[in-house]
Amino acid sequence: MSLRLRLTLWYSGILALTMLLFGIVLYFFLNYFLYDQIRQDVKREAGNSSLRIQKSIALSQKGLVVDLELESRDFYSTNTFLQLYNVTLKSFNRSANLQYYDVTLPLAKNTIDKLKQEDGFFEKTKVLGQDFLIYNQAIRSDVQNQLIGVLQAAVPIGSYEKTAVTLKYTLMIWALLTIIVAASLGWFLARKALKPIERVIDAANQIGSSDDLEKRIHYDGPLDEIGRLTETINGMLSRIEITYLELDEAYRAQRRFVSDASHELRTPLTTIRGNVDLLEKMWKQTSGSTELATPDQMQMSLEAMHDIAGEAQRMSRLVNDLLALARADAGVLMEKKPVEFMPLVQEVVRRAQLLEHTADWQVGDLDALEHAVVQGNRDYLQQLLFIFIENAFKYTPVGTVRFEASRTDSFIGIRITDTGIGMDKEDIPHIFDRFYRADLSRGLTSGTGLGLSIAKWIIDEHGGSIEVTTRKDEGSTFMIWLPANFPLPV
Repeated sequence: MSLRLRLTLWYSGILALTMLLFGIVLYFFLNYFLYDQIRQDVKREAGNSSLRIQKSIALSQKGLVVDLELESRDFYSTNTFLQLYNVTLKSFNRSANLQYYDVTLPLAKNTIDKLKQEDGFFEKTKVLGQDFLIYNQAIRSDVQNQLIGVLQAAVPIGSYEKTAVTLKYTLMIWALLTIIVAASLGWFLARKALKPIERVIDAANQIGSSDDLEKRIHYDGPLDEIGRLTETINGMLSRIEITYLELDEAYRAQRRFVSDASHELRTPLTTIRGNVDLLEKMWKQTSGSTELATPDQMQMSLEAMHDIAGEAQRMSRLVNDLLALARADAGVLMEKKPVEFMPLVQEVVRRAQLLEHTADWQVGDLDALEHAVVQGNRDYLQQLLFIFIENAFKYTPVGTVRFEASRTDSFIGIRITDTGIGMDKEDIPHIFDRFYRADLSRGLTSGTGLGLSIAKWIIDEHGGSIEVTTRKDEGSTFMIWLPANFPLPV
């Protein structure tokens, strides 16, 4: 059963119950009101006649005559019919209108027996095929309080009965028509109100069948529950789209990472295997021979072993870099403690002079680092600085590499500036990607393309940031900012 049908049935059911209760209350209220008015009129007429009869009885008893007579009045102009029954004489005295129609109101024995216990009561009966409401009132003697007569006041109620029946059927037909109209209107309103939900279903089906995450649900109605639901789903689709794109990009990056890592590891392995094959051939040539290896063969052996050692060191650095990035991806927490930054930087500057470089190494003012304390890992901070210094030396064959420091209220900055080959602005967003190397430097300089990725991870772990300024053929500047404290010296 659809939600639209359930809502319509609920609307119709509640309305039907309301109309039923309203109709029942209205019917019984009007019915009671009409009959109550009739009862009061009949009872009042019977009461007035009863008083006159009681006076007549009193006068008759004084004359030692018991005769009950109905006062002669003109009842032609009224709908009230009176009939007096003499219990002693078992005779009837009727009003003029009853005499005119030659009708006698029915009087059963159980009515007389009941009036011996009660003063009066109402009953409905039919006279000549018409409905009458009769009030039976007891007439008693003053002496012994004995029932001596029965006064019956009757009024025809056929018109009232027809009015009640008409009212009943009118209420039933009106309730039925109202329920039908309300059900139709409820169906229409439910359809209109639930139209956005159908759009949500259609959009979800289209997304599920075509993977079109760019599709959104169009809604131009008020910001009610449906409107908020639509906005929520559209927001969720946007987040899903962003997540999907990020996952897709991460998957492509992972494939690229595996491909580049395989390529970088294959190159030194190929060199090592080639040199090992060369040494094996030379060993076979000299084995079993009394002659020693020639100077050329010795030189080739030394070169081969030198290449093997160099490629092994290269592989070791590559594996260490990959291990560091794997730890970063695994969310390994870096052990940190307060580190005095000035001694650390002085040690790095001293050791940087020993690195292979052709550019002029210049150290600027480092006083800004005085008393600076960084909450971090000493080894990783040294690795961070060496990565940028080695890159500057690597991409500056001729020129200068300058190292200097600055500070703010809560940060220290390390600026490394070179006058090397620089980069295009299109390369800047990718320089921290793994294995990414600018096209200009591919084949010209050695490296794995992992250094800046590791440096970015170290900076992020320490809550710092980095700024890059570069221009092709003019050089690059890397500004590293790290949060620091500056406690007063003791």
